[in-house]
Amino acid sequence: MNSMNRPKSLAKPLVVDRMSKSFGAVDIMLDLNLRVEPGEFICIVGPSGVGKTTLLRCLSGLAAPTSGQVTVGGEVVREPLDEIALVFQDYRGSLMPWMRTLENVTFPLQGRGIGREQRDRTGMECLAAVGLENAARSYPWELSGGMQQRVAIARALAYDAHILLMDEPFGSLDAQTRLGLEDLVLDLRKRLNISIVVVTHDIDEAVYLADRVVVLSGRPATVVDTVTVDLGLNRDQLTTKSDPRFVQYRNRVLKEIMQ
Repeated sequence: MNSMNRPKSLAKPLVVDRMSKSFGAVDIMLDLNLRVEPGEFICIVGPSGVGKTTLLRCLSGLAAPTSGQVTVGGEVVREPLDEIALVFQDYRGSLMPWMRTLENVTFPLQGRGIGREQRDRTGMECLAAVGLENAARSYPWELSGGMQQRVAIARALAYDAHILLMDEPFGSLDAQTRLGLEDLVLDLRKRLNISIVVVTHDIDEAVYLADRVVVLSGRPATVVDTVTVDLGLNRDQLTTKSDPRFVQYRNRVLKEIMQ
């Protein structure tokens, strides 16, 4: 499977160019510009209702911009692409309860004409990447919430996508499980050379995960700040969050949102 050992040269930039989005007469976003470099981790934050999920849907090809465009490697995103995978917040609703874990992970590959043996091999590699190879025969209802979200992440990896989009992926999990999955996603980014874009309401989470935190605000929403987080790649829940720079970044983002 390519995604378990992907050369960086295959990664492509994700570019949002003067993108606006409206629903009828209501303008949601206006002239947004954003560039996600290959292998970069971006977190998007902002007040509730500002349009973060709508932006993510436009990035994934599930929704079309009213004006402007989204491109991956120069190709305009008009529909879901193989290069992009999306992990939803509602992991329970995204897994088929009648399918075992491995079947849930490999289900999207059936439409590509990939044989059963190759699908299963790919699925097991993806489950191993998230530490669930021993749960391949379990049903979703036999797994904890954190394990179910790991299955959803493994399924996204099975696409062999270079860009992973995540919409509030840990919002409904308990605090300890959430911290563990944050570290898992950081590890996947390093090992698989993938770009990751996460929408979150949690400012601490955004600063802990991201290379850059993009702050949206206003009606219609615009990018009001982009915070470059210079905390290195090897982060630790205790050490990193005790760093004075972490506190400075968090307070800067919080100030922008409160204003």
